[in-house]
Amino acid sequence: MTIYFIDGKFTDKDQLNISVDDRGYYFGDGVYEVVKVYNGELYTAEEHFERLLQSAAKIKMTIPYSQQQLIEIAKELVERNKIDTGHIYLQVTRGASLRIHQFPDPSVLPVVTAYAIPNERPLKNMAEGVSAKFVEDVRWLRCDIKSLNLLANVLAKQEAFEDGCAEAIFVRDGFVMEGSSSNMFGVKDGVVYTHPATNLILNGITRQVILKLCSEIGIQVKETAFTPEDALKMDEFFMTSTTAEVTPVILIDGNQIGSGQPGEITKKLQEAFSRQMPVFEKQ
Repeated sequence: MTIYFIDGKFTDKDQLNISVDDRGYYFGDGVYEVVKVYNGELYTAEEHFERLLQSAAKIKMTIPYSQQQLIEIAKELVERNKIDTGHIYLQVTRGASLRIHQFPDPSVLPVVTAYAIPNERPLKNMAEGVSAKFVEDVRWLRCDIKSLNLLANVLAKQEAFEDGCAEAIFVRDGFVMEGSSSNMFGVKDGVVYTHPATNLILNGITRQVILKLCSEIGIQVKETAFTPEDALKMDEFFMTSTTAEVTPVILIDGNQIGSGQPGEITKKLQEAFSRQMPVFEKQ
């Protein structure tokens, strides 16, 4: 049975009690993070929970736990649920109060919930690649906040799923932004291209790791917007996220990217990603 965390307590799912007046339910008024677990160890937890605190600050919400306390909660969930490879999901809403748009009285405290579940690495997708499709980006202008307002992402992912694709690629004002739940990268003549970290994309933690690895192993990166037409002319294309790691994209809107196989730069980054994680050495 999965053990959950809610407001200072670890409990069975059947014992959870979340109010219908929770502002996450009414308004999507909250933020969240997903942290990967490898061999029972949290990966980049500090970076994830620092971003959680930043997201909360951007919506004027104070989380009642420090970064270190959030890490300890996550570790406890991993241990109690005996997670080897999986992930932590943690979200914070502004709390439960009568449904009014403005913030509730300061006496209303944020609600923190979290759980840990097993989730294997996407090795098949990483080895073979996946397909994606372009979708119009109709999201709000603060995509840098990892908020609970994900309906546009959900609709985009569903559209991609119905077309037999693994991911949707958002296009805004003629430029590629990111995926519905990932960051996007193209490779042309050995140079990696990706949209800069503005308010129009989420600066993914795995994205940040990949940019650092590119610098370390001598791969040139240009953080610049590119068009869907540019994307289709790339030699390689890949996406990154906490759960996708570094996954090649070999088809976009039915168009083959490069050779139609995972490219050499993508493979190098997959290998570098594995090498920089000490927990992989146990395997």
